[in-house]
Amino acid sequence: MEGDTAQTIAHVAIAAAYASFGGVSVTLAIIDARTHRLPNRIVGSGYGAAGVALLVAGIAGGDSAPLLRAVGAGLVLFAALLVVRVISPHAIGGGDVKLAGLIGIHLGWLGWDAVLVGVVLAFAGAGLFAALLVIVRRAGGKTRIAFGPWLLAGAWGAILLTITAAAIG
Repeated sequence: MEGDTAQTIAHVAIAAAYASFGGVSVTLAIIDARTHRLPNRIVGSGYGAAGVALLVAGIAGGDSAPLLRAVGAGLVLFAALLVVRVISPHAIGGGDVKLAGLIGIHLGWLGWDAVLVGVVLAFAGAGLFAALLVIVRRAGGKTRIAFGPWLLAGAWGAILLTITAAAIG
């Protein structure tokens, strides 16, 4: 494959991965906010789309490092939330654990800084929202808050910050 053609294929595949993740993100955020559920078929389709698109990008781009980092980040975030779920089953839902892996893949492609920023934004956003609900007396200690939308908001915040920093720097 010619260098320019390969790079174009890689860029298109990356764009497809994030566009698909955008659609999955909106769908899951709405469903989770309404029902406190993250359907496996939608999360699974996100894994499939990311896997295919980022594999193509890694092969066409000739650099396996972002792909390996994405897989590693997906495993790390999945495992981290799984540990939280095992320790405190009511703190994190199983759907959140599966979603964390998908988010890790997309943030990991961008770098470990993006992974860290996404996690911090997600937990900070959810925590501030919960505190606000308690302050205005709309929630108590046992109120359940959908965490999926906050995971996704943190991820997209990190994606946008990473892209902006790359464009500026």
